[in-house]
Amino acid sequence: MMESQEANFRMNKRNISLVLLALSLFLIATGCKKKVPPPPPPPPPPPQVQPAPPAKPGIQFSAEPATVVRGQASTLNWTVSDATEIDIAPAVGMVSARGSRQVFPSDTTTYTLTAKGPGGSESATATVNVTVPPPPPPPPPPPPKKTLSELLETEVQDAYFDYDKSDIREDARAVLTRDADGLKRVFAEMPDAVVKVEGNCDERGSAEYNIGLGDRRASAAKDFLVQLGVPAGKLSPISYGKEKPVCTESNEECWQKNRHVHFAAAQ
Repeated sequence: MMESQEANFRMNKRNISLVLLALSLFLIATGCKKKVPPPPPPPPPPPQVQPAPPAKPGIQFSAEPATVVRGQASTLNWTVSDATEIDIAPAVGMVSARGSRQVFPSDTTTYTLTAKGPGGSESATATVNVTVPPPPPPPPPPPPKKTLSELLETEVQDAYFDYDKSDIREDARAVLTRDADGLKRVFAEMPDAVVKVEGNCDERGSAEYNIGLGDRRASAAKDFLVQLGVPAGKLSPISYGKEKPVCTESNEECWQKNRHVHFAAAQ
């Protein structure tokens, strides 16, 4: 009987130990188990992207040169972006997005380029300054009218003769031919003019003889000129003999200078 109770006691004690061991293992297992975090919140919805508004037209607009003289040209140059309609005023009108145009403003003018597109309307200006050329200078005053004596100095030359001769020698013919053209120009400019044909001699011989010789020389020169078309009524022959020498030395070179016909204004 005693042995049976002791055996039961031992069995109960063993069962209690097993139960305590199982409980301990359960508690240990429960304490070591990791906690599971809660699920994360759902992500926020993506932001809605608003479309960018259409760009406004971009304009580059200039006039070169910016200053011109009336009647000259200036060139308008332009480049436009983001536009569907482009207009230049005044007088140019609708244009493409890139280009150039010559303009000829008569007065200072400001040109306006207007560009329209999905993004709105923009404008730019370019001014061409127009200057008026100064008036031309007045014509120079006419040169003072020459006197008859001044015209004769430039248009005719003296003709020379051989000693004691009144014949027109070869060199004198050439001179008088040119004189005929010069006298015609003189009379065309001064229709009322009369020209003296002065016959002159060197110092040799008497005064009376040289007056006659000078007269023949003046008449011979006049006749030669008349044959070349010079009006006879415009020529007045006169003899000075040896009274008006141009050289006073007594040698052949000087005497030759005094044997001549000279043209002068008749008083």
